[in-house]
Amino acid sequence: MPLHPVAAKMLADSALSGRPNAHLLTVQEARANFESDFGALTKPDIEVARDVTIEVRDTKIRGRLYRASNEGVVPLVIYYHGGGWLLGSIDSHDVTTRRLALATGFAVLSVDYRRGPDSLFPVAVNDAVDAVTWAVENAQTLGIDPKLIAVAGDSAGGNLATVAAAVLRDEGGPHIAMQILVYPVTTCDLDLGFDMQYEGHILYRDEMLWHQENYLSSPDQANDPRVAPLLADLHGLPPAVVVMAECDPIRPQSELYIEALKSAGVRVSVYDAPTLVHGFFGLDELFPEAANAMDFVAKELKGLMK
Repeated sequence: MPLHPVAAKMLADSALSGRPNAHLLTVQEARANFESDFGALTKPDIEVARDVTIEVRDTKIRGRLYRASNEGVVPLVIYYHGGGWLLGSIDSHDVTTRRLALATGFAVLSVDYRRGPDSLFPVAVNDAVDAVTWAVENAQTLGIDPKLIAVAGDSAGGNLATVAAAVLRDEGGPHIAMQILVYPVTTCDLDLGFDMQYEGHILYRDEMLWHQENYLSSPDQANDPRVAPLLADLHGLPPAVVVMAECDPIRPQSELYIEALKSAGVRVSVYDAPTLVHGFFGLDELFPEAANAMDFVAKELKGLMK
């Protein structure tokens, strides 16, 4: 498939730089590179962007609340950043979450869940679930409607979003009105979920294995539905929006999950971004076409959560 010219230049520049890919570095080095790459982006102005402390079952973690306006009670989108359960933070995704709050007019709570290998599965899942409960319990302080909550995330964050929705369904937790899944990780089976024709288009197969090895404490956990939601019972999950990139090696994971959700009777809306690559969402500064995906997500959210 044709590749967006900006993405093509990014890949060429990366090859010329000689900088090793993330899985060939230490975790700390890979994290520093990830943060540096995103830190160069221009932050859109927004009225509210303040750090909060989220109480989870065994500690406290950091979050960041965004609001386009500080007036009134609004729905809430709880956002989990990507980075393979290993990289990324609320800082690396600050531009994306700002844009999401501005596009929707909703509050957005970005969650700095604990990452591997410092905290192995299921810690990130528990943090994702507990952040929803905390938000509902603190709805008045946050200025949000506890009955209008969506979970969202990109890549590994999309994985955590749909897994959190399933856990909350099973445990009778707070109601989730919608799930926004941006090129989500839905399986650890890379024979099934990795398209080798796009090997090296932002992601490498060995890199995906590296992420798994640093997230799971044992290989058998790869078949846990809280790791691989493609194996889960998806009946009764909230309506989903799935955003895909045409030139993304893990695109098959979105395609398979869309079909699984539909088979389970879940309403699914799909945005397929032509020529774009994994990681594009919210990066309008680099890919002007990314704004179309954000507008689609915002329209879907505002259509359902009202």
